[in-house]
Order: sequence, then C-alpha cells, then structure tokens
Amino acid sequence: MDYFFAAIEERENPELQGKAVVVCMLSGRGGLSGAVSTCNYTARESGIRAGMPCSKAKKLNPEAVFLPVRKDFYTSVSDRVMEILRSYADATDAGAAFEQISIDEAFLEITEKTGGDFSAALEIGAQIKNEIKDKEKLTCSVGIGPNKLIAKMASSVQKPDGITVISPDKLVSFLQPLKVSKLWGIGNVTARKLQEMGIVTIKDLAEHDVIDLISTFGKTRGIWLKQVAAGIDDSPVKERGGSEQIGRIATLPEDTLDINLISQLLNRLAGDVISKLDSRELSFKIVTVTVINSKFRMYTKSRTLNHPAYSKEALLEVAREILGDFLSESQTEFRRVGIRVGGLQKRMGQKSIFDY
Repeated sequence: MDYFFAAIEERENPELQGKAVVVCMLSGRGGLSGAVSTCNYTARESGIRAGMPCSKAKKLNPEAVFLPVRKDFYTSVSDRVMEILRSYADATDAGAAFEQISIDEAFLEITEKTGGDFSAALEIGAQIKNEIKDKEKLTCSVGIGPNKLIAKMASSVQKPDGITVISPDKLVSFLQPLKVSKLWGIGNVTARKLQEMGIVTIKDLAEHDVIDLISTFGKTRGIWLKQVAAGIDDSPVKERGGSEQIGRIATLPEDTLDINLISQLLNRLAGDVISKLDSRELSFKIVTVTVINSKFRMYTKSRTLNHPAYSKEALLEVAREILGDFLSESQTEFRRVGIRVGGLQKRMGQKSIFDY
C-alpha cells in the first residue's frame, strides 16, 4: 500500500488533500514527542522520513499536518485490503498461497492462475489495484517477479500507484545496476561491510568470490548473499500464524449512546467477521471492540477466551459485554464502532455449544 496510514487519513478527511500529512507515533509526553510513523509524498518532498523525530519533521515543514497513529482503525482497513488480496492467490491444501508480512504489504503466489504467464500476471496486478481503489479508495504499488525477492524489489520501482513486472529474462538487467543496499534483506550494517570490500553494486556482489563472502559473513549468510545477487529466492509464499487478525469498523447512522442502535451495527459487523472466518475455516480466541466517539477519540478493549470459538453468537456475547463496559464509562456519544478477532487458528473437530 502507498503511504498507508497517511493515505487513510487523506481519504477520511478530504481537506488534507494536497497538504503535507505526517502520522506520528507519539510518546504520550505531550506535544510532538515521538517518531514519524509514515507521511505522504508531499511531506517527503520536505525531507520528512519514517523514524524521524516528529519535532524534527515539524522544523522541516511547519505547515505540515501532524496526526496521531490510529492503529486499530488502520488495522480494520488492512483486514479488508488483505481479504481482497487473498482472493486472487492460488489455492493450496492449506488455504490460499498468501503471506501478509506487515499491516500494508503481502505476497501472493499466482503461478497456477497465470500458468506462469507474466502477461496474465500483469492483468491480475491491474485488477488488484482497481479493486482496492474501487472498494477502499486507496492506491497500492504492485511488483511481479519469479520469486518473493524480485516481486518485493519490483514493488518499489514505480511508487506510488505503480505496477512493475520483472520476468526471468529481465532479471539480470534489473538487478545488476542497483546498489547492494537495494537488495531486500540487506541492512545498513551489511551494506557498509560490502562497500568496505569494494562491493558497491549487485553486479559486484554477483561476481564476487563466494569463499570470501563466507569467510566474512559466515557460511549461511555468505551463500545467501551470493544467491540473492543472482536473483535466487526459493522461500515459499505461506500464511504466517499467530499475528493475523480479522476485523470490521463502520460509522453509526448518527452519533449516539443508544445501545440498541449500536448493537444493530455491532451485529452486522460481527456477521461480516464470521463470514470471513467461515470462508477460511478459522476460529478465534481474542475479541477486540473499538469505539470512536464524536470527539474523534478512540478506545479499545479486548477479551481472551478460554477456548477457541467460531460462532457469531459467541463473538456477539463477548462483544456486547465489552460494549456494556464502554457505555457505562462514557458520557460522549459514539461515532464509529469496530469489532476484531485475533488468535486465529484452523478449526478442530470439536464443536462449540453455540453450534447446537
């Protein structure tokens, strides 16, 4: 996704269009104490970068709009984007050949769907971009290659809103002119060490003696460096367990504290979440409810279940308990409500009591 957090903020508030937008992970110590999480391209023109102290970013562009990170909200958007991406991946015995690597990035294996045809892959990439733009009003940049390494690097070539295809016959001409620091998986320390060895470009690395690389970086790392310089990456695309979440968030018809109105929306959101779980035969152990009030303050509460569950009734029971806690504590009307499940795992044979 392109400048994901800032892009969502622009979408939510059209008045931000054309302005430098900086999303900050604030420390809570007041003011702009904290670091830049992400920023849009207008802000980047001022030299603002992720990881930079927010106070420094403010000095670089005093006119920029600084916003706090709304991680739960961004996660709910991410969940919907990931469901779109997953629907395009090849099917496997374990599910989709899909691997989410961060809140805004994922790999898809589409070899079967395309029959290995890179022209067909380009069409799928364009379809993905169009569907995300149509449903979420956000842009993404797509990289297509013979493996994860090349696809990842290709995705950065035409940002924002780009698509780049690197077929096997273009692999050498794509890689070799690049600096070694552009190789995915090489950090600043390794890049500096390689430069000290006279290795500046990926071509230099590809032509360097592997024994020398092994003596400097160790056997595993040395061989890996030699392989990636040749564009070799055999790592499979597979779902990462443990950290994935599925959620939905929506705006209430009106700002309210009416439990009936809020419960109606919660019921609909829970249905959407359960349908996603059903399609992948997943259960959940963690339930999180998010509320955003009329003053745009966001609050979240979570509950962890004793056993995995996958029924809508079980989800709503916990969600309504959490909602009751929120309502007993709040004097300010709610504007948006969200529900999210985590601790996902494949369903076992045993049924929940709610299935009867």
